[in-house]
Amino acid sequence: MSRIDPVLAYNFTVTLIDASSILAAALMPIQRAPLAGFSECGGLDSTLEIEEYREGGNNGTSLKFPTRITWGHIHLKRGVVMSGDLWQWHFGFVTGQGSRRDGVITLQDDRKRPIRVWTFTRGLPVKWTGPAMNAGQNQLAIEELEIAHEGLQMASLGI
Repeated sequence: MSRIDPVLAYNFTVTLIDASSILAAALMPIQRAPLAGFSECGGLDSTLEIEEYREGGNNGTSLKFPTRITWGHIHLKRGVVMSGDLWQWHFGFVTGQGSRRDGVITLQDDRKRPIRVWTFTRGLPVKWTGPAMNAGQNQLAIEELEIAHEGLQMASLGI
């Protein structure tokens, strides 16, 4: 009897694609070279909002109807590297020159085979946080990026 263990969450890649590109929609499902090695990725969530209706004469319950979906912001963390690409993307919106990006987040097994792939559309870098610096500690300098987006999908891998 073979045992199927849950997938470990340490092995993933993140790729960002210019959302204004004509080819972005066609390239979205294709795994491209990752933008960077991120140490943490969170915020892959959605919430279905509901509207409650209290029907007259039915005091034992209230009816619930789905209304719209809200998407959580994606949080990415990585060690500071020589490239300032995340800051430049965020700062582009500060100067009015920014462009949205679509993205692919891939969770992989130990052999780098994709287990789950999520795609998000029209990502917008809403918050960049620089490293906390303390000369009395021996820690990595970490930068964070928070991305708002307009939709998250789990891609089919055909497995």
